[in-house]
Amino acid sequence: MDKIIYKDKEFCSFLSFLTRLCFGFATIDINLFLIYKKFNLAKVNENKMKHLFKAELNWTSKKEENQFLKIYNKNHQIKIEGKSVLDVSAAKAFKGDPSLYNPEDLLLSSLVSCHMMSYLYVCSQNEIEVLEYSDNAEATLEVSPDGSGRFVEVRLYPKVKISNPNQIELALDLHFKANQLCFIANSCNFPVLHEASCEVFTI
Repeated sequence: MDKIIYKDKEFCSFLSFLTRLCFGFATIDINLFLIYKKFNLAKVNENKMKHLFKAELNWTSKKEENQFLKIYNKNHQIKIEGKSVLDVSAAKAFKGDPSLYNPEDLLLSSLVSCHMMSYLYVCSQNEIEVLEYSDNAEATLEVSPDGSGRFVEVRLYPKVKISNPNQIELALDLHFKANQLCFIANSCNFPVLHEASCEVFTI
């Protein structure tokens, strides 16, 4: 491609002026945008309601000796004011008491519970009468060789029974909206998938 060479000094000066002018306005626009964005974020944050939740944990050392190392007992209690004490341990795979709840159980349970309540909310907003709701959820935990681990996927299988047969399609679609509203799902960094079913309640 041929190069265009400008030899006219006045023309070059004019181009330089236009360039500075354009970039100057661009800088002003960017700064105004950042100020506008910051102001609007502040307004949005002002409108958000914050709720504080507290939990107390108590654990006492009970070491179990073996020939290789000392293993700490995993059993502990979680107390939340005004509620029954929750006895918790690690999962059986991680040398915990299999008869007690473990953190993985509780995380999955919170997702199932939160999704159901979010779903009932959006159904009420859309005048859908839900008569029964059940779920059998699954969570997949992946553990790395270094001992770290994370949930990589949760699948919910909600089964819903409603009163109006003409609302089955809408009732199924509302699981997506419920997922968008669910506090717990919004706090997770792994996919929460739904394989929902819906039918008309019959006596």
